[in-house]
Amino acid sequence: MPDVPQPIRDGKGGSDPGPRNVLLDRQNPDLLVAPSTDHGTVPNLKFSFSMAHTRIEQGGWTREVTQRELPVARTLSGVDMRLEPGAYRELHWHQQSEWAYILDGSCRISAVDQEGRNFLDDVRKGDLWFFPKGVPHHIQALDEGVEFLLVFDDGQFSENGTFLMSDFFACTPKSVLAKNFGWSLEQLAQIPEREKYIFSGQVPPPLDADRIVSPTGDVPRTFKHRMHAQAPARFSGGSVRITDSTNFAATTISAALVEIEPGGLRELHWHPTDDEWQYYLSGFGRMGVFASTGVARTFNFQGGDVGYVPFAYGHYIENLGDEPLVLLEMFRNPRFEDISLAQWMANTPPQITADTINVPRSLIESLRKDKQPVVR
Repeated sequence: MPDVPQPIRDGKGGSDPGPRNVLLDRQNPDLLVAPSTDHGTVPNLKFSFSMAHTRIEQGGWTREVTQRELPVARTLSGVDMRLEPGAYRELHWHQQSEWAYILDGSCRISAVDQEGRNFLDDVRKGDLWFFPKGVPHHIQALDEGVEFLLVFDDGQFSENGTFLMSDFFACTPKSVLAKNFGWSLEQLAQIPEREKYIFSGQVPPPLDADRIVSPTGDVPRTFKHRMHAQAPARFSGGSVRITDSTNFAATTISAALVEIEPGGLRELHWHPTDDEWQYYLSGFGRMGVFASTGVARTFNFQGGDVGYVPFAYGHYIENLGDEPLVLLEMFRNPRFEDISLAQWMANTPPQITADTINVPRSLIESLRKDKQPVVR
């Protein structure tokens, strides 16, 4: 069949009559026919949420990509969750910090910190929130429902392992609950016998009607951030918005929202401090990864895919489609940091670099010495 891709490159390889998953081969052309520069064994750095188990509940669903699904991902894990209008992700807390990005719709979030200070606000598509570890919180969808990405600062963390209020009540003797709250046993007759996790509810009232005035006041720094309201840094091949501890209260996770125009390139670079966890929102492209000692591999990505780059691995991301390739880059670090290959070369005596890669010195001298561009 002429429209079926084959593992053939420059007269090498051969046809594959099957059995095979042709749809996956079409989505991953650089796995089926790797660039000639790929070499050696690099761990799998891709997993799609579409391949993850979906937990279906009354009022929504959730699926996750952890180190169980993507073994190389040690530092961060992710959850894709949908809540129907009015539905709750119930009152809960984690041993891990929670960073979130609204993919679609809107929801109300609340939290109370260890000083009894509270937080309540509505978040919409393109907004972020961040809850520090141990801080209890909840999520409730507004009238259009909501889908969001959650990222936790532990690759092994599973959303199924949260501390839930309903579960806490179910695991505590009613006599203790009655003594703790000053209630009667009769008033506790209908408490849940197991976790509720996600459950249906009514669309909440206007924000002001839900507000509680805490005696100790509001949290000192908001847990919400409008990432799309940030002015992007624009380059010839796209744009980037960086959200880290310099402009948001997220103390353990930093992120960049990268948009690469058709034909554009997220430049050759690496991160000197941490692994990179990626979530692709739209478009189609590829990432080439250099793992040292002449070892390299190339992966293809589209919306809904998770990518991962271990600490210090050199890499690039190229848009192969006809629409912007949009992705989130996330790090278990309060600051976003990267090292540009071009900037390193531009700030090294030019003859050294020219002799190293066998190019004219004039080419090295033409590179800019300042922090330029993230996207070409």
